[in-house]
Amino acid sequence: MSEQTKPFDLILRGGHVIDPAQGLDGMMDIAVTDGRIAAIGQAIPGPATTVTDVSGKLVLPGMIDTHAHVFRYVTGRFGLDADMVGVRSGVTTLVDQGGPSVLTFPAFREYIAKPAASRVLAFISAYMVGGLEGHYYPELYGPDCIAVADTIRAGQANADLVRGVKGHAEIAGFTRWGNAAMRKAAEIARGLDRPLYIHFGQLWPMPGEGTPYDPDAILPEMLEIMRPGDVLAHPFTRHPGGFVDRHGALHPVVREALARGLKVDVGHGSHFSFRMARLVIDAGVVPDTLGADMHGYNTTLPKPRGTPEAHPDDAENHLFAGKQNFSLASAMTSMLALGLRLDQVVPMVSTHCAAMLRMQDEIGALRLGAEADISVLHDERGRFRLEDNEGTVVTAERFLRPAFCLRAGRRFDADSEVLPRPILAEAA
Repeated sequence: MSEQTKPFDLILRGGHVIDPAQGLDGMMDIAVTDGRIAAIGQAIPGPATTVTDVSGKLVLPGMIDTHAHVFRYVTGRFGLDADMVGVRSGVTTLVDQGGPSVLTFPAFREYIAKPAASRVLAFISAYMVGGLEGHYYPELYGPDCIAVADTIRAGQANADLVRGVKGHAEIAGFTRWGNAAMRKAAEIARGLDRPLYIHFGQLWPMPGEGTPYDPDAILPEMLEIMRPGDVLAHPFTRHPGGFVDRHGALHPVVREALARGLKVDVGHGSHFSFRMARLVIDAGVVPDTLGADMHGYNTTLPKPRGTPEAHPDDAENHLFAGKQNFSLASAMTSMLALGLRLDQVVPMVSTHCAAMLRMQDEIGALRLGAEADISVLHDERGRFRLEDNEGTVVTAERFLRPAFCLRAGRRFDADSEVLPRPILAEAA
């Protein structure tokens, strides 16, 4: 059989293909052979072993979740199953934010990244303990618990997986230690030549003594520590110490931070606030990337066997059950409901993420010859009810829901138990 008549393994027929990296936005087909993209165009003739009709659906570069927590069991209730929030939720690449550390990265490689069908990367924790239910034990996250030289060596030894460094700039931490821990985190990032990803918004309970740190002083201090390409996370947090200052306006240094080349990741999570998001977006700030920030504290999955039934600090540590389940696709729905256009949102889960990870040549695009990482989404229209943990209700006119994805050409249906279902606004 000649090369021209050799069947493709698969043709995705008639979907709305959007690939910001190549300027694609229209109805077309994608053909896959041997796990790689073999052709893109209108009415690819075939033949093909399998032809899948995706008309009416969005066909995107394999979605990248820049804020995942998948160091299952090692991080207690916090870590979720990688493929549950990855390929079974329509996401082909996950970036674990701060779960593995200098002490635990070999386990992360062997027991999480290696067996997962999803591509799993990480921003290594600046702290020696990593993400060990850290909401409860802030004393483990101070500057004395950061081993700069050793963490740099661990990052270098795992350079294929380590795409950055994770730290936390929040009120209780600054009240305890000032910016000392964050300066060490930045030193690790510089030593690895990787971006520093910083959590903003309160995380830990305040110490019993000491004057609380001014939440509006944290961003200006971090601006002097961070460098172009570093990432400010949680711009839409409902907790103090984020992009919205105590006066309910965009913090005055945010624009300066963006002008200096810092990037912004939504880091949706259960502390996402439509009210805060509206203030930030109306001020003209559009995030670069859109991490879901799903973890064991904001899902309804059973806790790992042997986990205590309750912790005395649960009420203080922001362990809020979500008003609704969420996923990376439903976080995209939230962005659309806030008035962002689809052509603004798709790069937040594809090209911009690949750039943040310095993997533009590997992921985030539908290039000929590239691994066939492709996400296919239902694009449902109507009136859908969205609610955040502040009780703010927003009506969305589009609801994006994963149908399936291809990871290196292998199909995975979107059957994860944590995927949200649309709630009609009229029936709510």
